[in-house]
Amino acid sequence: MQIVHSLEQRITERPVILTIGKFDGVHLGHRRLILQAIERASVTGSVSAVLTFHPHPRTVLNPKVEFKLLTSIEERAALVAELGADYFVVVPFNHETMSTPAYEYVVRLCTAMPIRELWVGAGFALGRKREGTVERLREIGQELGYTVGTVGPVELDGQVVSASRVRHLLGDGAIEQANQLLGRAFWVRGLVQQGDQRGRTIGFPTANLSVAPDHIVPANGVYACWSVIESGPYASAEPLPTVTNVGVRPTFDGTRRTIEAHLLDWSGDLYGQTLRLSFGERLRAERKFADIDELVAQIGQDAQQARTVLQAITAKARNE
Repeated sequence: MQIVHSLEQRITERPVILTIGKFDGVHLGHRRLILQAIERASVTGSVSAVLTFHPHPRTVLNPKVEFKLLTSIEERAALVAELGADYFVVVPFNHETMSTPAYEYVVRLCTAMPIRELWVGAGFALGRKREGTVERLREIGQELGYTVGTVGPVELDGQVVSASRVRHLLGDGAIEQANQLLGRAFWVRGLVQQGDQRGRTIGFPTANLSVAPDHIVPANGVYACWSVIESGPYASAEPLPTVTNVGVRPTFDGTRRTIEAHLLDWSGDLYGQTLRLSFGERLRAERKFADIDELVAQIGQDAQQARTVLQAITAKARNE
């Protein structure tokens, strides 16, 4: 998959099946839309292109309101690549974008690539004052030579799958439900930084993960996870069973929120290396223990429970 960061130059001469959206999280609804474009490209002998915006429009529309991303733009690209798209087009979203008339913006798109079909969600709109509704885009398409198709929302348990719903579930620590909406395990990536090394002194060394401040992190608690070491001498695509604590470590009177991952049955120096942490299930809430011995005993139980949970999740996935 080719990643493009500008509409200023011609992207391709081949006919394009394009889909446009924020695609934060690349959840089941996004996947349906993207896969529709990919399938249509295959059927028509075209190439598929997925266009998204950076920064996320919410951060421009409401800059004073805190907003957490489900996926960075790099993570979004990786997930779209896994689906099999040919192009991932990242375009800026700013006040100029907001004020551009829909017709002018679509002309810009068609100048960058020969669009033959445009696929969007049923409620999609773009351009100044959201004037580029599906109906308006179809009118423009009659002049510029493309058709517009829509894909309806995906529903799960009677509710529409949406990025806001995923964020709400993660905020509650409901990892299993969030993963169902995503169609995958939710994950975060970051550099392993040096912490207070207290874990080593109690027999459970941890990797202290530094995640981008605008990236959502699940609610405080203890989680069964998988770790993938993405860089450094231990880099491997093999997922490693992990028990992770998200929180402030109240037993040690902590105040700063951290993500501390203990890779089960593994040892090595991960400082400065990139770790991807996929969340499988929340084991319990974070709580304060009476003393270190009680904490150590609980971590041992957490580690064993994490092994059991991750084995069960893996076995279930193989049987599906």
